[in-house]
Amino acid sequence: MLPSQEASKIYHDNYMRNSRAIGVLWAIFTICLAIINVVVFIQPYWIGDSVNTPHAGYFGLFHYCVGTGNSNRELTCQGTFAEFSSIPSGAFKAASFFVLLSMVLILSCIACFALFFFCNTATVYKTCAWMQLLCAVCLVLGCLIFPDGWDAEVVRDMCGEDTGKYTLGNCSVRWAYMLAFVGIMDALILSFLAFVLGNRQNDLLQEELTSDNKD
Repeated sequence: MLPSQEASKIYHDNYMRNSRAIGVLWAIFTICLAIINVVVFIQPYWIGDSVNTPHAGYFGLFHYCVGTGNSNRELTCQGTFAEFSSIPSGAFKAASFFVLLSMVLILSCIACFALFFFCNTATVYKTCAWMQLLCAVCLVLGCLIFPDGWDAEVVRDMCGEDTGKYTLGNCSVRWAYMLAFVGIMDALILSFLAFVLGNRQNDLLQEELTSDNKD
């Protein structure tokens, strides 16, 4: 074997080893993103009360609990995604739809992992990259639309009269809303990485074809 061919083989082996390791990490963080997405969708802790709110309570995309009575600790909970009409705001309904769509996309991306055994690796990476990018877009839309529903009467009752569209009044942002932004950044980074891995797989395949032709 010529020195140039030997060096090329060493480079190829190292690249494949590193590529597999990065691919495994990408898959693990994709699963983590799916978990984040599911948690963000089902947990009703997007906004909540503070020490200055008239009533205790918290709101998610479709489920919410608000304090009633003088004790203010007795919470009445309402809203389910199955009963779309029970969601108190059109903006909350739209945000719920987009976050659900992002969850479906990232779960579909994980299902596409099985295609690595049957299809071209570069194609699978790029397919997943587009899914993750669309997942990020849907999460962004959900996060941007959600505050448009803060002027709903039930939200104003809990957060005070100063509450309005994109104005939270005396309430505060809770952890599930912040986790959604973490999910957006995660989806964008994973999408970029998947595009890079897909393009490198194409380059590697082209180099192998070129090498075979020379032989």
